[in-house]
Amino acid sequence: MKAVLVLCSGSDVPAGLLDDLKRAGAHVVGATSCETLVQDSIRCNADLVIAIAPAPHAKLFAAAGLLASTHPVAFTVFTDDIRVESMEHALDSGIHSWVVRGYRPDRLRTELQMAQLRCAREFQQRTAYGQLSQRLEERKLVDRAKGILMNNQQMAESEAFRLLRDAAMQGKERVGQVAQRLIDAAGNAEAINRAGQLRMLSQRLVKLHLLAALGVDPSGAAALRQASIGRLTQNLDMLSGLLSSATFGDLLATTTDAWTDLEHALSGSAAPHGAQAIDAAAETLLTAAEQLTSALESASPVARTHVINLSGRQRMLSQRYAKLALLHAVADEQQRTGLVNELWGVAGNFEQALEELRLSPLTGALGREILKAAKSTWSRLQDREAAPLAEQLVAIAQCSEELLEQFDRMTEDYEHSLRVLVS
Repeated sequence: MKAVLVLCSGSDVPAGLLDDLKRAGAHVVGATSCETLVQDSIRCNADLVIAIAPAPHAKLFAAAGLLASTHPVAFTVFTDDIRVESMEHALDSGIHSWVVRGYRPDRLRTELQMAQLRCAREFQQRTAYGQLSQRLEERKLVDRAKGILMNNQQMAESEAFRLLRDAAMQGKERVGQVAQRLIDAAGNAEAINRAGQLRMLSQRLVKLHLLAALGVDPSGAAALRQASIGRLTQNLDMLSGLLSSATFGDLLATTTDAWTDLEHALSGSAAPHGAQAIDAAAETLLTAAEQLTSALESASPVARTHVINLSGRQRMLSQRYAKLALLHAVADEQQRTGLVNELWGVAGNFEQALEELRLSPLTGALGREILKAAKSTWSRLQDREAAPLAEQLVAIAQCSEELLEQFDRMTEDYEHSLRVLVS
């Protein structure tokens, strides 16, 4: 026997309707109103809702629509309303049977059965549509994930799909779930890399300003400065598209504002002493970019993205060390003491990270090769101090750029590494 909830104006079901429903094989579980239809339908576990509404009003359609979206059950309306507009509202609201001037006890059972059949058919169609939409969406995700693997790992399409399928089988998941995770991980890895570059660029721009001011290849320094500015603005634009504004918008806005201040400072004096204002603005940008990068790493669902941040930070430390060494070259005796302490601190952090990256199980053959070259470059940078000042400045310029290139390659290798993404 089907459980029927009656939508009527009073608190009691009319006696005649109650008897008719009983004879039709239905069990009335209660009466309800438009305001409490959804709650009462859930509470009573109703199979059908019947409304006797000679002149339906907007509240009825609103209540039916809410019921259809939260707890869909068969819904029949007996009415005197013959307007097509009302029929359209009924269909849009999820009403399954709209009976105009046709209430008769001997037809009641048939009308209720028809409403139930339509409700069941709608449920089947929604389910089939949902499954089809899910398959289509998963196919798009798999195609995107295959593209990432094909581009990053230089593998064939069939091999990329086989990798996704094997990972899904191993984790007892759908291929689409694995694809979504890989896409998310790749996007997060790229965001960490690009945010980390902002830290490096804040220090590199000060270094390049000092090199030009000190007469060390001024034209070359100017060209690298313009390239750095272009890289920085491009990364900010890319991060704006990659990141959720609700989650990271405040940190990205702070970073962007810091860059605006640094850009303004860079347009000022070209003399060595003008670096003080530039360096102060660069430190603000460094702090903001560090906060953004740390937040991205903390929010990442892939714990292994830490190596991307660690390797990317080496780029910043190489440029920071070079900047401090150049500032030391133009500083007075009082300033040099503080700069020496800072240089020692940066060198210690750089060498500690070198060892951590060397020992990381995520460092592959290419990473070990890059680390070996970077260690040699770092030694040359450290050994410059016995040379004349002019040669020291050239060594600082050359070695810091080599280290930057080396750790750019290494960070990108981690960013695209399967050991990082598929985890």
